[in-house]
Amino acid sequence: MYRLIPGLALILTLVLSLTRAALAQDGDLRMLNTGEDGKGWEAVGRLDLDGRGFCTGALISETIVLTAAHCLFDKHRGDRFDPSRIEFLAGWRNGRASAYRDVRRAVIPKGYDFNAPVTSDRVRNDIALLELYQPVRSTTVVPFALAHQPYPGDPLAVVSYAHDRPEAPSLQEMCGVITTQEGVLVMSCDVDFGSSGAPVFSMQGGIPRIVSVVSAKAEVAGEQVSLGTGLTGIEALMADLHGGGTPLAAGPAPRITIGKSVTPSRPGIGAKFVRPGG
Repeated sequence: MYRLIPGLALILTLVLSLTRAALAQDGDLRMLNTGEDGKGWEAVGRLDLDGRGFCTGALISETIVLTAAHCLFDKHRGDRFDPSRIEFLAGWRNGRASAYRDVRRAVIPKGYDFNAPVTSDRVRNDIALLELYQPVRSTTVVPFALAHQPYPGDPLAVVSYAHDRPEAPSLQEMCGVITTQEGVLVMSCDVDFGSSGAPVFSMQGGIPRIVSVVSAKAEVAGEQVSLGTGLTGIEALMADLHGGGTPLAAGPAPRITIGKSVTPSRPGIGAKFVRPGG
């Protein structure tokens, strides 16, 4: 059974009332339109989903992409995409990518249920690993390292695509953690449809390390926030992937179009959850 963590909506309301000034100071999105702008971020890419939409993903090794679990499901039918119909476009910008790779297999947490109501329990499990058919070996596309979950008040950065900017990623260099609760990060970062699965970075020491992935956006007390999935379950997913995962029919991925999706809010929980993409 999926439920909202008791008191989460009230906690968010109280926290937001104390952090409006900080939210107002968050940095704007900066488009990474040129090679110079996107330098160092080439391992973030667009995931094209069988002609029915796109999400954002990031390389964490030469063969593994980190994204959100709900990106792997058809938003209308609720069934899971054939992984071979998903393509990762590393550093996609203005019609070209630094690398094009088909997906071989994908794994998600055993506790994740796409057809369940969008609650905090579901956000906590909204993570996926994709194995590519061919490694990405490039001096310019360098996989990102992972880091521990940040604390409230820690600064963050997000690189993502979205429905209104599908041809180049955008960087928000200054947003932050509002609060955390049992593996869910509530953030002031700016996300929209297509941003699902986008890497959330800690920038400590000036080095980007992934600490979360974008799962949803929410509206609480009239304020827009974003929700991120922690990485506590990633070791189990990695073991599952190395153990073979659940490979489906393989084949070349076609060129596809762009789409978006919205998940209706669940009544009576005090917060409206919207999946930004997939």
